[in-house]
Amino acid sequence: MEKIQLTPIGVIHTPFTERSHAPRGPSAANGAEGRVVVYPEFAEGLKDVDGFSHLILVFYLDRSEIAPLRVRPEHSPAEHGVFATRSPDRPNHLGISVVELDRIEGATLHVRNVDMLDGTPLVDIKPYSPLREPHAAIRQGWIDETHAAGETHA
Repeated sequence: MEKIQLTPIGVIHTPFTERSHAPRGPSAANGAEGRVVVYPEFAEGLKDVDGFSHLILVFYLDRSEIAPLRVRPEHSPAEHGVFATRSPDRPNHLGISVVELDRIEGATLHVRNVDMLDGTPLVDIKPYSPLREPHAAIRQGWIDETHAAGETHA
């Protein structure tokens, strides 16, 4: 199979320097603030981003490890396939998070609800739009089962 090459378009700065201190997903970030610094050669691509309240950040999990294809999430009583989890340890080390955009200063986006580590390479930015990400009839597989049993997950 052909290798795929990605070029970082910027870097994400957050208060989290160790994996053990990073929130388990944007919903657990409790408003944690961060900065997304877009490299100058990609800054023109930020035109009109300021009109969106939320953005999808696609990033490279540069401090992750190759995961086995079955993992046991921290708050799950059972093992699951890695593709049924949000584990940062994945075959291709790609992560996504929806963050809230506070403001833009030049090529720096000030965002909230960051859950990635400081210095994480940014691969892409996409606007979050509920029209494109409909939420009707969402099923969450084992996560729904865990909630029904009264357990929590991250």
